[in-house]
Amino acid sequence: MTAMRKTLESVALLLLVFTWAVTARAIVGRNPLPARIATHFNAAGQPDGWGTPGMLWLMPIVAAVIFTLMTLVGRYPGAFNFPMRTTAAGRRQLEIIALNLIGWLKVEIVGLFAWIQYETIRFARRGQGTLPALFLPAVLVGVFGTIAWHIVAMRRVARAG
Repeated sequence: MTAMRKTLESVALLLLVFTWAVTARAIVGRNPLPARIATHFNAAGQPDGWGTPGMLWLMPIVAAVIFTLMTLVGRYPGAFNFPMRTTAAGRRQLEIIALNLIGWLKVEIVGLFAWIQYETIRFARRGQGTLPALFLPAVLVGVFGTIAWHIVAMRRVARAG
């Protein structure tokens, strides 16, 4: 595992721990949340779904499942199927790029869940709030930009050999 992938793995794990910690603190901590909190936000960042504070456990659970699945997929790069012809050396480079992609996406997705959870709890404590207007575009550009960047890198490797 490269140093960059180790760093990405550590960052993603810290974000996952953060998500669990802020959730536990909000639900079982000294400062209880109201009985009814926003649990979903529309594309404009305004709350459009409501529930109990117990619903907050869903976010860290889903983040942990995604983290675990991405970690498991990353353990078997030999099983990856690339839609391009390449040499054995080229395949190894494609696997490295794919593993880097998984590492970056893991950080982005778990980080997204951590940030949404933090904001949801903050809004519940204040009794109001919306997500920033650029939230959804920034997330989409970030995630799809990461994917596009790595696909371009894979195509370059495939063309080279």
